[in-house]
Amino acid sequence: MHILAAALMLSMSWSCVDLGDDVPELPSAKEEAKQKKLGFDVTVTREGQTIPKKSIATRGETASVEAGTKYATMDTDVPFGLIGVDFLTHQVVINNAKVSSGSDGYSGWFDGELWQVPDPISFSAYYPYVNKVEYGRNNESYSIPFQTSDTDKGPLVSKTTEQAVNLLYVIPLEFGHITNDIGYRICDVTTDPQLQGLIHLRKLTATNVASAGVFVNDMVESRGQWTRQGYYKDIVVFEGDAVLGVGSENEKFVGHDSLVDHMTESSRYYSVPDDIVMGKQCVEVIYDVDSFTIGGFTYSALKDQHGKFMLYGLLPGNVFEYGKQYTFHLGLDTGKLYQQVAFSASVGDWETKIYENNDVF
Repeated sequence: MHILAAALMLSMSWSCVDLGDDVPELPSAKEEAKQKKLGFDVTVTREGQTIPKKSIATRGETASVEAGTKYATMDTDVPFGLIGVDFLTHQVVINNAKVSSGSDGYSGWFDGELWQVPDPISFSAYYPYVNKVEYGRNNESYSIPFQTSDTDKGPLVSKTTEQAVNLLYVIPLEFGHITNDIGYRICDVTTDPQLQGLIHLRKLTATNVASAGVFVNDMVESRGQWTRQGYYKDIVVFEGDAVLGVGSENEKFVGHDSLVDHMTESSRYYSVPDDIVMGKQCVEVIYDVDSFTIGGFTYSALKDQHGKFMLYGLLPGNVFEYGKQYTFHLGLDTGKLYQQVAFSASVGDWETKIYENNDVF
């Protein structure tokens, strides 16, 4: 039993963002005199490329965007947070504003004094919204504390956009993923044809998955860094009964309760990027082996066999990089359970003992 390889797939699986049907409550005429409405063009990207237009969430008439994978990138019932900093004075002019979607896409009402700021504004956004962020030196960065429930959504952070106030009508926001998307492929790698096709996968669990942390977003360089908070959990990826395909050509993705052909149908989870430590993170597999007959002898079926595969040594530098997708390949080998054990023996002379009393041996 062994892990065949660790395949690093450097793009994320994204779903489209459906626009909500709720119309935000409009301010009264008196409030409107103090406020102005700001719209957003929201784009979700893979690493280094933009998702095709049909999968982009924008303001305006795009309510009928095509459905994507079942792993939601943004749930429009959940708002994102918006940060705005005066480009020259470094004063915070939008302090963690909560922006929700409506019938015309993402938009919000902001204090009219915002349009009186003489300098360009650096805008940055993150998803999902949290109640409080902390600002770094000169307000050039901000820290977002994501808890387990937030990281399950696969947090996003936008690139920083600098925009002059006189153009302040629509802000383009380009979001990218800041966690890892992790999944598995599996097959039977038994070489003896008489022992192939006997393995039933019953359960697959990822252990010690980092699940919470603080992300520090650098608004100047549009990059960030995670600080983990020491929260780890075990994630059951698969639970069911699935016969493994034989050979790498019949390898399949691990689904929730079956093995599937396509990654979009597989069981994947988000993880806060982590350092891989020897003996810590692993994949645990429980499987059964069918009975079989060789040379006239029948071997009984085996239940609840346990395999444990360590992740240490599989990734460059033993680190998960945020914004990346990882698919690990597992191979189970029936032959390892039935290897012939050879014995060797040697026969020595009797030990000769001499006693003072020769009548007693």
